Amino acid sequence: MSSSSYKIALALSLMAAPLLCALAAGGDQHRPVLTRLAKDPSTSLYTASVGNGGPGPQLVLDLAGSLVWTTCMPPYRLIPCGGSVCAVASRSRRPNCEYTPGDNNGHGGHCACSTTAYNPANGQCGYGELTTVQLSANATDGRSPLFQVSLSAVASCAPPSVMGSLPSGAAGVAGLSRAPLSLPLQVAGRMKVEKKFALCLPAAGEDGAAIFGGGPFWLQAAPPQQVSDRLRYTALLKNPKNTAYYIGVTGVAVNNVQVPLPPGALSLSARQGTGGVALSTATPYTALRSDIYRPVRDAFAEATSGFARAPATKPFDLCYQKSALPSTRIGLYTASIDLTLAGGQNWTIVGSSAVVEVSQDAACLAFVDMGTTATPAVDHSPAVIIGGHQMEDNLVVFDLEKWQFGYSGLLLGTMTRCGNFDFSMGSH
Repeated sequence: MSSSSYKIALALSLMAAPLLCALAAGGDQHRPVLTRLAKDPSTSLYTASVGNGGPGPQLVLDLAGSLVWTTCMPPYRLIPCGGSVCAVASRSRRPNCEYTPGDNNGHGGHCACSTTAYNPANGQCGYGELTTVQLSANATDGRSPLFQVSLSAVASCAPPSVMGSLPSGAAGVAGLSRAPLSLPLQVAGRMKVEKKFALCLPAAGEDGAAIFGGGPFWLQAAPPQQVSDRLRYTALLKNPKNTAYYIGVTGVAVNNVQVPLPPGALSLSARQGTGGVALSTATPYTALRSDIYRPVRDAFAEATSGFARAPATKPFDLCYQKSALPSTRIGLYTASIDLTLAGGQNWTIVGSSAVVEVSQDAACLAFVDMGTTATPAVDHSPAVIIGGHQMEDNLVVFDLEKWQFGYSGLLLGTMTRCGNFDFSMGSH
């Protein structure tokens, strides 16, 4: 067992400690909570640092995940299977994971609550017992860290075998969904902060930030910018078959020209739980069902026909010579893709959000065909999964009180980026 797994798995008694408590002297328990984010270059997954003030254990962000899970070093305190917490955990299990009832074996006849940990990178499930784990983060005013807090969260102890395909420094997964035991709702319940969280996903090699509990979100620029003031909002949709986040999208346009799609191609079927447009931090690039991907790709190809092509690079099939693309402050410029949201406004994907540099000489359309790409991060076959690359260097906010999704658009256009959050302690 690695030392990082041991640190993250220090268990607390469920009866002796609250799910979340502030341990800073004089600390205000109603402050939002800040964590540092990073992007793993080998897996394209995003991780949150939950160590004691430094590069400690990392939890992989999973917007569709219903639980926090990690590997645990025994002995650890067990949550009994007869309690309300266990009942909530069993209701939050992934539909493609086998049901795991309580277990009496090896616990002196006492029933220990068990649940399943789901790996969003490879779709693997692991059986584990429910416990509490201690994490570390910082209280914040939205500008910088204020003081350290200790986070005690209900979590599943997963076997090491379920860790495959995760970043080498990861000790587990932080589920961020609307499920009751997701990390955002555990934080909100005990800190008495808003049921709301903001993600500013960084490019590889930079630090991003997540704030749980609402409040402003400032980034360094000249002058500093309160990015949360610029957010536009659209309604969050619920899929009754899973706990992922969906938004209503009615159409797609390339360079302001509507892409012809099959009728109802983007619709979410509440009865079947299929279709619709989901959001996922565990899906590297936006994946579209084949009947949507092909016309979008063809429209993009036509709009960029004047740029010299490069050979396709898996998983992408539309690539360009970088030397042929204009370099702008928002990245390499090709064409814009607009997602027309319910209510009529657009989420514009352009510049570095639309293309990805795959080598020194080539850049590709950063959208993939769901039919040829493994996308286990969201269940029940969405029509579109908006991936991490398209949310990178954007501020996105999930407001679980108003059931709204907020988005800033690409921050590079305002001369800042997610790597510009000020992590110097108490700097304001």
